[in-house]
Amino acid sequence: MAAQTVASTTNSTPTANPAADSVDLGPAAALSCRECGHRVPLGPVFACEECFGPLEIAYDFSGYDTEELRKRIESGPANIWRYAPLLPVPADVAGKPNINPGWTKLVKADNLARELGVDAGKLFVKDDSGNPTHSFKDRVVAQALEAARAFGFTTLSCSSTGNLAGAVGAAAARAGLRSCVFIPHDLEQGKVVMAAVYGGELVGIEGNYDDVNRFCSELIGDPAGEGWGFVNVNLRPYYAEGSKTLAYEICEQLGWQLPDQLVVPIASGSQLTKIDKGLKELIALGLVEDRPYKIFGAQAEGCSPVSVAYKAGHDVVRPQKPNTIAKSLAIGNPADGPYVLDIARRTGGAVEDVNDEQVVDAIKLLARTEGIFAETAGGVTVGVAKKLIENGLLDPHLTTVVLNTGDGLKTLDAVASDTGLTATIRPSLDSFREAGLGQ
Repeated sequence: MAAQTVASTTNSTPTANPAADSVDLGPAAALSCRECGHRVPLGPVFACEECFGPLEIAYDFSGYDTEELRKRIESGPANIWRYAPLLPVPADVAGKPNINPGWTKLVKADNLARELGVDAGKLFVKDDSGNPTHSFKDRVVAQALEAARAFGFTTLSCSSTGNLAGAVGAAAARAGLRSCVFIPHDLEQGKVVMAAVYGGELVGIEGNYDDVNRFCSELIGDPAGEGWGFVNVNLRPYYAEGSKTLAYEICEQLGWQLPDQLVVPIASGSQLTKIDKGLKELIALGLVEDRPYKIFGAQAEGCSPVSVAYKAGHDVVRPQKPNTIAKSLAIGNPADGPYVLDIARRTGGAVEDVNDEQVVDAIKLLARTEGIFAETAGGVTVGVAKKLIENGLLDPHLTTVVLNTGDGLKTLDAVASDTGLTATIRPSLDSFREAGLGQ
């Protein structure tokens, strides 16, 4: 691909903000409203003052030469900071105490492909369970941590369905910050332990995730929350950008090519929307060839507000009360739901759901075929991929990437009831043979 200079992705220079004059966030130029386009200077805000729409990072990539950028990325560290020139972080981010997530495996899943009827060499699993706290949440928290440092926050916090709580606890411990995170009171025990072990405060809220999130929004406006950086609330524009690195890695690991199809889990919907943003940025930068791709969203039937809206042809996502074993996806009122619908329709993808039994079957299928033990969210994406293929919506002849966003050790209860010993025998060959083993 010939070298080229990439134009700025911003349309205007934001008004100066004295409070942010010393903030270095690399190519991040402003915060831009996704609804009305209103721009404000970089800061710890997440809602547009004009229309209350969500804010996201706008960049200035002007002056980047495609081939020089590619070389810089390829010579970078084996974590998300290889993409620092495309993220809202200072140039020296790799030298600061951070858990340094990313550069996880893209597994060529030929065994799974045979089971699903996909062509050999065409199916891949992006296995993000290899991150420091064993979920993709390490990516987004790493981004939020840098913003928290830049804006002078002393406490790192979040509302969480489990994985985020552990990622925040670990990142804060590594950075020497205080942490206080909030979770629904009935989360899986594995996730509770993993969030608590880092030594921060872990608070259970009586209610579901949406109740937890509302409480955190109230705490931000209270004097008790002064100096707190809530990674998925007042730092959300920066936090969300961490999901773009999944798109960057997938394309780089495919030899700087776009996948034809992606199957992405939906909780708030932010991961899916930012993967799409990352793919579009790579196209604009000339790092990948511009060609069509499809994005499919995956939900559990017991919390499937986006899937329901998609199938009904609606643009509005009606909230649901979650009731599913896939608790990491159990967000009944997903903030990015409408944007997920837009992306699925624009790219020619779809949004589908599977029930809890199908989730468990898919977890076992992935483990049996590829040796990857996924948490329930991974069972959702594999289960949805299987359903999409059976329904003729996912093309088995095209390059497809299915995301596994967490480790099955966090959700053991999902498969524990009917998974265990094949047999119990005496320590003798006769007993081994009598049990019919090894045949």
